[in-house]
Amino acid sequence: MLNAGNVTNLREEATPGDIELTILMPCLNEAETIATCIEKANRYLAEHGVHGEVLIADNGSSDGSQDIAHRHGARVVPVPTRGYGAALISGIRAARGRFVIMGDADDSYDFLNLQPFVDRLRQGDELVMGNRFRGGIKPGAMPFLHRYLGNPVLSGLGRFFFASPVRDFHCGLRGFSRDAVLKLGLVSPGMEFASEMVVKSVLNGLTISEAPTTLSPDGRSRKPHLRTWHDGWRHLRFLLLHSPRWLFFYPGLVLLLLGGMLEVALLFGPLRIGGIRLEINSMIGAGFGVLAGVQLISFSILARRYAAAEGFLPKIATFPRLMAALDLERVLQMSAVLLVAALGGAGWSAYQWANVGFGDIHETSVTRVFLVSLLCGACAIQIAASAFLASVFSIRHPRDNE
Repeated sequence: MLNAGNVTNLREEATPGDIELTILMPCLNEAETIATCIEKANRYLAEHGVHGEVLIADNGSSDGSQDIAHRHGARVVPVPTRGYGAALISGIRAARGRFVIMGDADDSYDFLNLQPFVDRLRQGDELVMGNRFRGGIKPGAMPFLHRYLGNPVLSGLGRFFFASPVRDFHCGLRGFSRDAVLKLGLVSPGMEFASEMVVKSVLNGLTISEAPTTLSPDGRSRKPHLRTWHDGWRHLRFLLLHSPRWLFFYPGLVLLLLGGMLEVALLFGPLRIGGIRLEINSMIGAGFGVLAGVQLISFSILARRYAAAEGFLPKIATFPRLMAALDLERVLQMSAVLLVAALGGAGWSAYQWANVGFGDIHETSVTRVFLVSLLCGACAIQIAASAFLASVFSIRHPRDNE
């Protein structure tokens, strides 16, 4: 059997890619449980004959976790930048294995049962996610709010936004190809790193699968590092910011279509739906819906253009053709047409107003035309301004071409 001393010597001599598996654990003051986790990980490597190492990414522990890790045969990498994601990013870079399996050092994950992950990685999967809901969550292992609200909702949104096959977005036990994940350019320093890895793996076409895993109550006497609402919001924010379609485009399209149809219908007179009579006030509300829709769709295009330019979202094949078709000059021409229509309608409305000596207008058709004219003018200005801003994004500094 491979003992701790032999494991340590093997790791000191290895270079990245020389060994098959790195079992990576982020650590911040885990003195109560880290020895148990390392012993289980080493036992797995020995019993299954896996050429591997145990790596601790220490995030500045002050309770002696580093010494405990060294004594039990693990390699320790100090990570001065605080945060769950920061620790794991540094750990992945320092890993010497072709594959990496990461898991928390709080004794909540089963490091003795890693073979399903290794089998799938050997078969060519690039990301193997643990699924605690399939493997089993022991009593007291996951707070009620996390189990029945946080994880299901966030995982559901992740699957919905990104067509992801992952059903447990936030499982901390997961295996992956080191080279494939390094190419993703992961940067999130906090807990949202868990979502970033899954989202970017999906967007970049990595081969993803799941393996059932169990979750046990952790062995610590202190509170966990995870902050329910704070970290939950950070996960949600990450999902939204990486999906401009669902954050901006689809809501904007709904507002634009509904508001536009209602605006056109009310242009010709009152509208009665059941016992409800829609009039000028409804027309004003519909106009605000159209304005909001135009703005959100503009934001969607701007966000997509910025994301593609900066490289944090992969390019969509049709997007460059769309941007070429919607260059500054063409968009300004469309804005000019809207502006001419707005000025024409406003001019006609002013003429009708002058005919009554600039007094009260009792003919509602004048008010309707004037409202549509204002809407067309506002949309023309928004669209033109967004086109100019998109063009600003396309300006490249000379150093970008070096």
